[in-house]
Amino acid sequence: MKKTALITGASLGIGEAFAHVFAKNNYDLILVARNGSKLLQLAKTLETKYKATVYPLAKDLSKQNAAEDVFTEVKLKNISVHTLVNNAGFGDYGLFRESKWQKQREMIDLNMMALTHLTHLFLPSMVAQKSGGVINVASTAAFQPGPLMSVYYATKAYVLFFTEGIANELNGTGVRVSALCPGPTESGFQQAAAMGESRLVKGKKMPSSYEVAEYGYRALQKNKTVAIHGTMNYFMSLSPRFVSRKMAAGVVRKMHEKK
Repeated sequence: MKKTALITGASLGIGEAFAHVFAKNNYDLILVARNGSKLLQLAKTLETKYKATVYPLAKDLSKQNAAEDVFTEVKLKNISVHTLVNNAGFGDYGLFRESKWQKQREMIDLNMMALTHLTHLFLPSMVAQKSGGVINVASTAAFQPGPLMSVYYATKAYVLFFTEGIANELNGTGVRVSALCPGPTESGFQQAAAMGESRLVKGKKMPSSYEVAEYGYRALQKNKTVAIHGTMNYFMSLSPRFVSRKMAAGVVRKMHEKK
């Protein structure tokens, strides 16, 4: 019997790439995102290309009770989720004091609350079956403070530490948990976060979403708790250990400023 992966934020970027990676590796899929039409189009592509069974679920996970709704729909279909990929998330660029609170709250709700709730809902059955996995998409942003993207960086730090904590709790259960920490990626994230002109990304060659997703898939199979994509990103994640936290924040601020 084929295993099933549930992927959030599946309509574009890294989430869409994860859908291709899991389908290629003989998984059936539950795809969750806000854009129902894109999900339907992706589902048809995956079913044709990989002969996968794909269930699209159009849900806005930043809304209250959305995670519970997804869980209920999955149970009604009598599907056992083997692997959960918590990819849905977004960022915002600019001074926190000038930001719109609604957007900051939705970011917190999606990047942290929905991820945590979905994990809490689906994890017990994985443990009961002594098999399964969770990929939480964090970021290299998780390793230091991020002026001009302060809330986003803080949410990704939460994702990293949450993942490391439950990974320890799950030792010996047969369930694997991995925090995927990509750096800047060709995923549409930068445009959505309005940071395309920042020094961090402007003029830089970035890895594709598929490269990142494939790396994340392999890292989970190897039971790698923290998976940092790219050698340079790995060393950059270590650098805050060797400078003061104030200095680290200053460096990130400089990288985020527009050229």
